[in-house]
Amino acid sequence: MEYSVAGAPPSLSGGPNGPQSGDRCNQFQMPLHYPRYTRADYETMPEWKVDCLLKEYGLPITGDVHQKRKFAMGAFLWPH
Repeated sequence: MEYSVAGAPPSLSGGPNGPQSGDRCNQFQMPLHYPRYTRADYETMPEWKVDCLLKEYGLPITGDVHQKRKFAMGAFLWPH
C-alpha cells in the first residue's frame, strides 16, 4: 500500500498535523543552510558547539574534541 505525505499512516506522521512537538527533537531534519565557518573557527570552536553542529546535520558525535573538529572540517570545508 502506498501513502502520500498527506495520507501517511498516523504511526509515521505523528498525528494529523505532522510530528508532535515532543517527537521533533528525535527526528533528523536537514538544515536549510550550509555552515559558514572558517578553519580557524573550527580549530577554536568549543566542544559543545561542534557537538551541536554535527548533531544538527545528523553526523556522528564520537571521539575527543580534536577528532570532532577534524571530522567537521572534513565534512564542511571545501578545499581551495
